[in-house]
Amino acid sequence: MTTFDEPLADHLAAPTRLGDEISITGKWVPKEPGGRFRKSDDAKEMLQEWEDIHSSARASTGVLSTEINHAVGEDAVLVHHVFADADALTGYFSSTATEHMAALTAVARPELHMVRGTAIPETARQAISSKGVAAAFGEHLFGYVKHDYRQPDPATAINVTAKWTCAEEDDLDELRYWWQKVGTDAYDLEEGLLRVEAYQVTGEAALIIHETFENTDTLKFHLTKGTADRYKKDIDAIAAPEAYFFRGPVSWTIRTYSKFMHLPATYSSRGSHFTAPGGSMSDGTV
Repeated sequence: MTTFDEPLADHLAAPTRLGDEISITGKWVPKEPGGRFRKSDDAKEMLQEWEDIHSSARASTGVLSTEINHAVGEDAVLVHHVFADADALTGYFSSTATEHMAALTAVARPELHMVRGTAIPETARQAISSKGVAAAFGEHLFGYVKHDYRQPDPATAINVTAKWTCAEEDDLDELRYWWQKVGTDAYDLEEGLLRVEAYQVTGEAALIIHETFENTDTLKFHLTKGTADRYKKDIDAIAAPEAYFFRGPVSWTIRTYSKFMHLPATYSSRGSHFTAPGGSMSDGTV
């Protein structure tokens, strides 16, 4: 019988350096989607609205990173923000987000937003929830970040943020255990898997998992020969993925392969982006 309680490996037990930073990665879709070869008017207006939001956000105090990622193969955008702390987040939502919300929600609707941090204060939760955004709030459990938190090359790196929800509440310890096994083995087995972090979702038997891959080849190895291949059956037996957000140049072959893995994936290419001088611990320092 497997015991789902093992000490963390040293590289997983090291204290996180996220500090007070809070990250949000979320998906927006147009109210009226377009066809296979043509974007709808709502989709075009949604993209323009996000460009306007991006321009305002990069000037907001405490916004360390903001980017718009254009979905591949569907009418959608993945948006990603890193805030220095809860005050910066609430300041953004009370100003920039409020100013644009009416115009944005006239043509688009939010899907899941995954919020990550060492701790998510109630003020930050309320600021996000008050905008009608469905959010999962994850607080850091364990993880590792290689190369002293340096940001990998954005031109090749792939960030993956996912939510896994247990079939039964009693399975949460086991879900933590299997993702702990992923982080333990991947550190040496997968040289190009630069970041693995697990976050406990508040009020749910669920985890948010964030991974950063050096390039598409390292992601391919992870899925076909690495820890995803090694532990996916164990994880699938007790939990299901609610969403998988890929930000970066994922190859067509990997997108095809992931369909056979039954991942509810959204793939995206990097659009407008901004990183504050020095970067962040959430996305990497520059």
